[in-house]
Amino acid sequence: MADEKETTENGDGEAVVPKKAAVGRGLVMAFVGVIVLIESAMFFLMVPSAEEVSALAEAKLIKSVQEGEVQAEKKADDENEVKEIDLGTFGETFSPIDTEREYTIELHLYGLIRKKNSDAMDAELAEKQGRLRHAIRMKIRTSALTELQENQLGLLERRILTTSNHLLAEDYLLGVGFHDYQLREE
Repeated sequence: MADEKETTENGDGEAVVPKKAAVGRGLVMAFVGVIVLIESAMFFLMVPSAEEVSALAEAKLIKSVQEGEVQAEKKADDENEVKEIDLGTFGETFSPIDTEREYTIELHLYGLIRKKNSDAMDAELAEKQGRLRHAIRMKIRTSALTELQENQLGLLERRILTTSNHLLAEDYLLGVGFHDYQLREE
């Protein structure tokens, strides 16, 4: 009944809304309009454009690719790092080809391999240890006295390296060297 008092009819029989309700409705519409305008302004000012989005995406992609390259290089460097392995200790008493005297040679050999070949080399050494030791002994016994008395022992190293790599499935050994080396005449 209170509603009936507030609404009045004009001469045509239509209900007329009082001015208070019209002002309230106008304020609500103005408030909603301001909110829509503020949100639209925030959208245009805060949301990046398509060019900015593509530039950011490209920068992130380039950064991730560069990080991947750095990690791949580091991994490759780690795999190609040279590692030292023990090939054993050898002691032989023999008479070199060019002399009648007997000599005793004692040496401790090491080999240089790449880290990535470490597991394969360990398997090869376990499988072919006897053949490898025999081949190295034969190279020592068949060496000339001048080869065994050299300061650098380069020829003996090359012969042992070549023989060892021929016995292995692949050329895993990059080089060989001597921890200890001693040649004595008996």
